[in-house]
Amino acid sequence: MNRRSFLRTTALGASAYVSTTRFPHAAEFADVKKRVGLIGTGWYGKIDLLRLVQVAPVEVVSLCDVDSVMLADAAALVATRQASKKTPRTYRDFREMLKEKDLDLVLIASPDHWHALHAIEAMKAGADLYCQKPTSVDVAESQAMLATARQLGRVVQIGTQRRSTPHLIEAHQDIVKAGRLGTIGHVEVCCYYHMRANGNPPDIAPPASLDYDLWTGPAPLRFFNEWVHPRGWRAFMEYGNGIVGDMCVHMYDTVRWLLDLGAPTRVSSNGGIFVQKNSRANTADTQVATFEHPEFNVVWTHRTYGAAPDPQYPWSFTIYGDKGTLKGSVDGYDFIPQGQGGGSPVSRKVVMELDEFPEDRTEKDLEKHVAPAVRGHMKDLLRATVTRGRPVADIEQGATSSIACILANLSMDLDRSLQWDATAGRVVGDEQANARLRRPYRAPWSHPAGA
Repeated sequence: MNRRSFLRTTALGASAYVSTTRFPHAAEFADVKKRVGLIGTGWYGKIDLLRLVQVAPVEVVSLCDVDSVMLADAAALVATRQASKKTPRTYRDFREMLKEKDLDLVLIASPDHWHALHAIEAMKAGADLYCQKPTSVDVAESQAMLATARQLGRVVQIGTQRRSTPHLIEAHQDIVKAGRLGTIGHVEVCCYYHMRANGNPPDIAPPASLDYDLWTGPAPLRFFNEWVHPRGWRAFMEYGNGIVGDMCVHMYDTVRWLLDLGAPTRVSSNGGIFVQKNSRANTADTQVATFEHPEFNVVWTHRTYGAAPDPQYPWSFTIYGDKGTLKGSVDGYDFIPQGQGGGSPVSRKVVMELDEFPEDRTEKDLEKHVAPAVRGHMKDLLRATVTRGRPVADIEQGATSSIACILANLSMDLDRSLQWDATAGRVVGDEQANARLRRPYRAPWSHPAGA
């Protein structure tokens, strides 16, 4: 590293948490003029893209979506929010967008069953990435994404943005790293949201605006119903990994980051559809998963009915140490000391930054409490694209957490625990499980892990 690079990197690090305003952009990114494309212009695609626009003078040049109405609406919105006021080009097929090879950064917010193909093709087209979690629907897809990123030298940030949540960064520094928890012996992660789709919507024709065959892509072709698009596709395991893949991956990844944990050595899970049986959804309404680490176990529980044990922390993590307990979520954290060893209690709530970013007050469907974390995540990604270093939620970290969640579902389905060799990328002594690390693809799509 030469002197100029060293000084620039140091300056970037020193200004890591400087507050920004929308216009003018923070000095930190004044010369980071990225050409940006987005695949998947629905709910979180817009949340991610518009937070990026808030923190850096990027130019959004391309948008892609298989729904023409959503695509047109997103293009019009982006034109009002980016500094140039230009309307991005629009594409139905991601291959046509990537064929241009004129994008520095691609954001991927398509349904989970598309993440691997979209990510790998974007990397091959020369772009760095921001990809929503989980990294994939099967283990081999995540492994192929990581291999491609390393082979091509791409910077890839995964949307596990708890690693960039301001109040959790504080907890990391002031509670965990400060040793206030003492010796840690157990961690719990949970979700008790009543978020599972319930009901029996009839099969109907896809809307005229939707290319349903291309939306389905490599997944099995199901009859269409109103849950499938938009946003309801998580009701079906054909497109994702259930609530474990949607919600556990966030909180499990959070504790892996906070406590510097690697991959689990064994994963076991049980559960099923125990209560909400009269629904077309095929995801579990009840599930417990244990991720075994050499240091201690991390235990996940979700239940989509009944009350949460702690109403203040219905989706959260709890870290138990002999000097204190740390409870955390998207909304804040609480440290509860045990005896005199941990010091005084600490309680923090999320700061939404609405004065700095007033457009957040009226943006449709924005999770206002999550916006600061997404902005921080985007800043971290941009710094990594400058230094060519690893972002905080690098593809390797995202793949590790995602694979663990996929293994939990596989363990539940096979009704046995799975010993995981992360180095080999295989289940030890279980060829039936290994045969299911890669799902079949619907023709004509080809799995990125090869034949």
